[in-house]
Amino acid sequence: MNHISMIVAMMICIILSAYFSATETAFSSLNRTRLRTIAEKGNRRAVLSLHLCDKYDKLLSTILIGNNIVNILVASLGTVLFVELYGNKGATISTVVVTIVVLIFGEICPKSLAKENPEKFSMFSAPLINLLMIVFTPLTLLFTGLKKLLAKLLKTDSNRKVTQEELLMFVDEVEQGGSINENEGSLLRSAIEFNDVQVEDILTHRVDIEAVDVDESKDEIAKIFTESGHSRLPVYEETIDDIIGIIHHKDFYTDGGITEHSVREIMTKPIFIPPTLKISNLLKLLQKEKTYMAVVTDEYGGTLGIVTMEDILEELVGEIWDEHDEIVENVRKLGENNYDINCAMDLDEFFDMFDITDETDSSTLNGWVMEHLGRIPDVGDKFNAHGLEITIKAADGRRVNEINVVHTPVKPEKGTK
Repeated sequence: MNHISMIVAMMICIILSAYFSATETAFSSLNRTRLRTIAEKGNRRAVLSLHLCDKYDKLLSTILIGNNIVNILVASLGTVLFVELYGNKGATISTVVVTIVVLIFGEICPKSLAKENPEKFSMFSAPLINLLMIVFTPLTLLFTGLKKLLAKLLKTDSNRKVTQEELLMFVDEVEQGGSINENEGSLLRSAIEFNDVQVEDILTHRVDIEAVDVDESKDEIAKIFTESGHSRLPVYEETIDDIIGIIHHKDFYTDGGITEHSVREIMTKPIFIPPTLKISNLLKLLQKEKTYMAVVTDEYGGTLGIVTMEDILEELVGEIWDEHDEIVENVRKLGENNYDINCAMDLDEFFDMFDITDETDSSTLNGWVMEHLGRIPDVGDKFNAHGLEITIKAADGRRVNEINVVHTPVKPEKGTK
């Protein structure tokens, strides 16, 4: 073989190396949904590409076999060529030149191009790689058998499931890539984390419950229905710790007026649940019992709070407002590093906002504030924590409703000479 023939053969090998490298990248990074959409429009190459995706292990083995064959061949031809041209130094020159050429033109460039439009390149490469899969079948069967043997020896888990953390990372990557918007990403994250959320994370605490005494006058109950805007109210006997029923406004109002029946006659039996119940299980329970509200009890049987179907849905889709809701902003920025914060804000969200790590027993922002002061605060009380100057702006003698936070970012220490 003369020198020109060797150079032509090497060029063909590099082109094939580029083809195999680009094909590997295209099939590993393509979007199946996008490819399926193209296939449904009658594109035969898209159909073939989807078929190859279903045989990815065999496809990958074929690509690796083909790529190694052409790379070994180009290295061998290069060595022979350069030895003939430069003698003893030819092997060293060949190693440097062939490595650089294969790396740039056989790996980096084709993979970068295929990454830009994987679906298009997978359809372009599908017919040839499908033919090569048939040609290399004996070799791929051999390597597949070896892979299974090694998997058994190393006891690798071939059925490993995708973890929640991996799913969340995937959603972040897709959102950053622009395939989904921020709202869609938030909905997906909420759905993934849905099974981890417990009732205690979303309940309305007992101090915020709007309820009626079973012996309350009907006029007073009507007033509470009107002012609260709720369609259902818990009914208690003597204290809020003894909730005995749920009253629905459609049962309370009949024929355009207040019902003549007593509250005990029209109220429905409540469901009692522990605070540790997963909201996914609560959703099934509410659907099974055909009810909208459940009462959350503590370890002593007292009322910890209530939770509704709306609370569960809000955990998925975000805040649901109706015409009776007063829209309250949890955070109001007053100036540079100066904020008014509603103590209904989630404590973890507060920590994330100021990049705080705090080992605390409190589960609410109100509890965290009282934990630092060691008592129920009065308006005007102040304390400092984690670079924050916190002032109590609103309190009602039982809890803190609003705080002012001045954040002083920690400046990095200057190095000493």
